[in-house]
Amino acid sequence: MQQIHRDNHYVPQLYLKRWAHAGHEGKVLTYRLLVPHENYPLWKAHSPKSIAFHRHLYTYYAAGGETDEFERWLADEFESPAEEALDRVVREQRLTPEHWERLVRFAVAQDVRTPARLKEFLARQKESLPALLDEAVQEAVTMMADAASRGVRVASTSSPLAANPFPLNVSITTNEDGSGTIRATTIVGRKSWLWSIRHHLTETIEKISRHRWTILHAPPGVSWPTSDSPFVRLSFVDAARYDFRGGWGVKNGNLLLPLSPKHLLFATVGERSPLRGTTVDPGLAQMMRKIIIQHADRYIFVRDTEDVDLIRPRLVCAETFKAEQAVWQTWHEEQTAAEADLLGTP
Repeated sequence: MQQIHRDNHYVPQLYLKRWAHAGHEGKVLTYRLLVPHENYPLWKAHSPKSIAFHRHLYTYYAAGGETDEFERWLADEFESPAEEALDRVVREQRLTPEHWERLVRFAVAQDVRTPARLKEFLARQKESLPALLDEAVQEAVTMMADAASRGVRVASTSSPLAANPFPLNVSITTNEDGSGTIRATTIVGRKSWLWSIRHHLTETIEKISRHRWTILHAPPGVSWPTSDSPFVRLSFVDAARYDFRGGWGVKNGNLLLPLSPKHLLFATVGERSPLRGTTVDPGLAQMMRKIIIQHADRYIFVRDTEDVDLIRPRLVCAETFKAEQAVWQTWHEEQTAAEADLLGTP
């Protein structure tokens, strides 16, 4: 029986190893943005295997029990295919169109699979959920009305919609007089988030990956950091006016993903990019470095620790730290129970 992957890395190890530091036994220097006390070390060295993961982040409950097929799908479709391309980038070797495609697919996947994106998704779902459930009920009403017009009685039923893998259950209870009750239920949590990631990476990816990409080099004395939220969709006006609400299709929006301390995958929507290997102006490079650091959620990974703590002072709060730890400790149990309940599994 195949062993389930329980430690789900939302930043792949094959990516993080580019920041491994020879002076720290091949480990990655890590800055934590939320710590429980002032004496917590400013920097810790971690192996890529021991950082940027949550237990059962992608594991979910299916009819046959727990499955890690989503974790394996990400690895097979987006991580492993990009490894050679990432190596070629670092070695300054030629990239074929297929290598570029794999790099971009890796970047798009990295945009949607992190806990930072999970938090954004859950916030959006709470706003859009009523409309979603109303649509499901209206579809069921239309189905019942059509059946009634043909003199067919709809049997009581309760099951997820077979045509749509979104975790939505529509139940229909019919009475002897032909009246009935329709109820729609779903999960605002892991299963719906995984559905949205898969939809994005199978349906939307072809539309958003056609930008003109390049790879920019950091100038001497500057290195690109990365983080637990490494892909940045930037809306930039000037050094004092920018935010992270840029989109894949927003004209003049900047898209960037550090690939190593020297190499940065970059595109500007609707514009031609500089030639691959262009070295960024030192002042602009410092600005871009600041943006990457500001975009981090809970962790920053670097080769060069200079000024990181000045750009992003860490939050020292034992209560917040413990509360966040508690959420992840109960994450799998709570999500599994909700997923099993939706399937009607005891």
